[in-house]
This record gives sequence, C-alpha cells and structure tokens, in this order.
Amino acid sequence: MKVLLINGHQRYEGFAEGKLNQTIVDVTQEQLTAAGHEVKTTIVESGYDIAEELEKYRWADAVFVQTPVYWMSVPYLFKRYIDEVYTSGIGEVLCRDDGRTRSDLSKKYGSGGLMNGKRYMLSTTWNAPLEAFDDPDQFFEGKGVDGVFMWLHKAFQFFGMEPLPTFSCYDVLKSADVEGDLQRLRKHLADAFLIT
Repeated sequence: MKVLLINGHQRYEGFAEGKLNQTIVDVTQEQLTAAGHEVKTTIVESGYDIAEELEKYRWADAVFVQTPVYWMSVPYLFKRYIDEVYTSGIGEVLCRDDGRTRSDLSKKYGSGGLMNGKRYMLSTTWNAPLEAFDDPDQFFEGKGVDGVFMWLHKAFQFFGMEPLPTFSCYDVLKSADVEGDLQRLRKHLADAFLIT
C-alpha cells in the first residue's frame, strides 16, 4: 500500500514543541515501511508545494493525518493547508465538484469524489482525558473524538475516501503516557493496515 503521512503540528515555544506528534509520525513510518508499504510524508510546518501535495494524494492508497488539537480543531497552519490543497484539488484530483447536477437529481451533495477506493486515518493528540469524550455528562457529551472531528471526516468522505479507525492520545499535557500511547499506536496500525 502507498501511504501519505501528514504531520499537521504547529509549534508554540514552551507549550507545544511537537515532539509527540513527530514521534507518532516516525513510529508510523517505521512500522509501515517495515511491513512493505511505501510511505511519503508532509510536515505542514516545514512548508509544502500545492501541486506536489496533490500528486501525493493521487499516488496514495491511504492518507494518515497526525494532528494536535487546538481549540477543538486543527492548528492554523494545517487548516490553511487543508484550504489551499483541497480547494486546488477540485476538478481533477480530489473531487469533480459537489456531485450534484441539474440533469440528474438523484446525484446527491458529496457524491463527486475522485478518491474512491482510498482510505484515510485520523490520529489526534489531546489535552482532554478520555472520559471527557466517553461520558455523556462530561464536556464532549459522549460524542467521542469522531463526533468532534466529524468535519474532517466529512472532508475526506467528500473526496470518496473511506475511514480507517481513528487513533488518539489523551491527557498529553497533564498525565502523558507516551510509552503506553506508542504501544497502543503500534497495535492500532497493525490492525488497520493488516500488519502481522
């Protein structure tokens, strides 16, 4: 399988250095490569060429997105990447259009994707603890990470892509368990990418 790894981290000195996000990308690249998958990477903070990024999407069978969560969303630089790259991909690479047409009203919004048969995986790092997502009486009202990140799931699904299970690290600022998280990541990758 050909896999594009995207590191959406944005550095804030003394607060968000990006070590965990880069470690997750490094471990993912190492494990996928060792299993025979081809891997290309993009580190958003290091800059990118829009045309080159679109070629990576065309090349990839799967896209792995690693992002920290800033204010219940992705960092500004990664959101800019999404807006620039994905908008430039309309018409030829990611989607034809929104899928609707006046000549065939059975075509619904979101059905114009050109990435059918490809997969994506979200991997997120949170300051919030797991129970904030699972417990209906806590902050995220039991909606889980996928509920909070429905907008990004829908962006990929707009292109015709199918989700692989989401991976998340929780409580990374107040009660980090990096070794435990990396152990969970390795198992998650093995299951999702059928690595024995």
